[in-house]
This record gives sequence, structure tokens and C-alpha cells, in this order.
Amino acid sequence: QVQLVESGGGLVQAGGSLRLSCVASGRTFSSYVMGWFRQAPGKEREFVAAINWISGATFYADSVKGRFTLSRDNAKNTLYLQMNNLRPEDTAVYYCAAASRPDARVRLMSPLSYDYWGQGTQVTVSS
Repeated sequence: QVQLVESGGGLVQAGGSLRLSCVASGRTFSSYVMGWFRQAPGKEREFVAAINWISGATFYADSVKGRFTLSRDNAKNTLYLQMNNLRPEDTAVYYCAAASRPDARVRLMSPLSYDYWGQGTQVTVSS
């Protein structure tokens, strides 16, 4: 099992920055992919970014490319999402997720590929 705990959300003005953290515990070595999704009220859960845990390759939704950056601290079992130049449309609950199946590496944009989820952290961007 993998347990995920997100933190770092909050209220910021447009153009500001936040850094989200996701601390993983348990069988982290079994995770092939870890990523971030977000969900705004009335909308489906949306892919934001993901990392191949073995290779370190990162992937980003078009809507966040150039603004969001994934990084990790293996010693702390922590995944970070640095969010810069935030926009009101970034407002959502952000979820950390992990996938234990290897085929998630080629289907990492789908939330159905992930089997572990954090509780979510609210990000609100005011205009």
C-alpha cells in the first residue's frame, strides 16, 4: 500500500506562486508513476502533471506547461509541484496520486490509471 498526504495549498493572487507537497509512505517502491490531478466544482478530475518514478521523466498538461514544475526528494519520499504565474482558472482541489501498474506509464493522463490518492489540498487563485 501507498499512503499520500498533500499540503501547501492556499489562497493566492493571480500571478503568485505556491508549492504543493505530497509525502508518500508505505510501498513507494511499487509506484511506477506519481502525479497531480485537480478538480474544480462541477468539473471532472483533470490531469496536471506526472513523473515516471524510475526514469524521472516528467509530463505536463498543456494548460500548465511552462508554469508548473515537478520535482522530487527521494530522501524525504516527497513529490513537489511548483506552481508559478497562477491564474484564476487554476483554482481547484489538487490531488496527489500514485500508480502501481506499469501500464500507467503510457496512460498517465487518465485518473483511472492511478490506484492511490491523497486527500486533496485546495488551491484558490483570486483575480
